[in-house]
Amino acid sequence: MLGVVVEEELVVKLETEEEDLVVKLDPENQRVRNPFGIFIVIWRELSGGIGPWGAMRPLFALLLALIPFLFLGQHFNREHRKGLEWFLIQFPLVLSIVLWPVLFVWSIIDAWWVSSSIVASAQNESYLKSIRD
Repeated sequence: MLGVVVEEELVVKLETEEEDLVVKLDPENQRVRNPFGIFIVIWRELSGGIGPWGAMRPLFALLLALIPFLFLGQHFNREHRKGLEWFLIQFPLVLSIVLWPVLFVWSIIDAWWVSSSIVASAQNESYLKSIRD
């Protein structure tokens, strides 16, 4: 196998007994080299590719969901209808001391789960965008 750079194109020539195979890489698809590139890659790996807010979003939703009776985790995740419905349904459940804690714990789990899915979908979108570029 022989690699040669010709006019800013990498040409790989594979010689076999039967035929020659030449592979050319398109220079338009090559990324521009950045001296801070390694730091950018490390930062994206640490933050999940979506920055520090995306990494902290599920924890913040969890902290808001821990406030009882208000279901702020759902509102934070922009699920206002679900937060309002759970707020209204809690009044009959407060009378039954057994079912209200179940709703409260479920709201905490739901806030974490939905926020994590928002972060994952944002990460997937940024990954797909980086592939297209």
